[in-house]
Amino acid sequence: MFSNPSSSNKESNAPSPLSIYIVSDATGGTARRVVRSALVQFDVARANLVERSLVNTPERIRAIVKEAAKEKALILHTLVSSNLRRLMLRQSRLLGVDAMDLMGPVLDRLSVFFKMTPKEEPGLYKHATEGKTREIEAVDFAFHHDDGQGSDELDKAEVVLVGVSRSMKTPTMLYLAYHGWFAANVPLILEIPPPPQLLGLPKEKVFCLISDETNLLTMRNSRAKAYKLPPSPYTSPEYIRTELAYARMVCRDNNWRTVETAGKSIEEISREIIEFLPQSGASNRT
Repeated sequence: MFSNPSSSNKESNAPSPLSIYIVSDATGGTARRVVRSALVQFDVARANLVERSLVNTPERIRAIVKEAAKEKALILHTLVSSNLRRLMLRQSRLLGVDAMDLMGPVLDRLSVFFKMTPKEEPGLYKHATEGKTREIEAVDFAFHHDDGQGSDELDKAEVVLVGVSRSMKTPTMLYLAYHGWFAANVPLILEIPPPPQLLGLPKEKVFCLISDETNLLTMRNSRAKAYKLPPSPYTSPEYIRTELAYARMVCRDNNWRTVETAGKSIEEISREIIEFLPQSGASNRT
């Protein structure tokens, strides 16, 4: 169906394929799929598909219409800008080019239905789907790097949370993951050195979550009661004080940023961390 430059001699005697210009102000994926889906319904049709993506200026529109006019081509476009769509219509009529707007009628009908004006921002669908895909991958990454798991892959994380038990590492990590950040967490345990992979990370990636003794004691007692755990140093005030001192020492020695968690919600802790993370590629995250 689609033209091939390396055609056989028999094909070379056939009429030249008709040209169809696929024009988009983004990547052209939507228009490409629509056109190809339609073309398979025509068994004898031969078409030379000419793709023009990232068309976002009047100059590009005029040049493409002029080029299509020379080839007597059909233009199918998915321009979201109403100004560019109107220009495409005017130029096509002026030069006698057959052009069809694949996006405008849908946007117009939805505008009436929702009683809203469309954003007219090219590539929003692609960004949205990529964002969702990233969130899924980030959550999967978090589940495989919780509580010190997968420490050999810590270099792939964008943020690593450390701290003693019940310092809100896991819920904060999952909140960050649900918002598209590749996050992991590693517990700081007395008498067990942190993994070398953690110590080798850039300090900007690592955040030490610090709670206070009273809050940790309450949370650990609740957990011990819920799971019917026997008495142990885990719920001892003296042990908790020693743990907190150890965590602060490790974070200080490695120049990791500390975040106090007592009395804060997961959202507050996460926003505090996000403020210090690189924002490149994070425009769709909270």
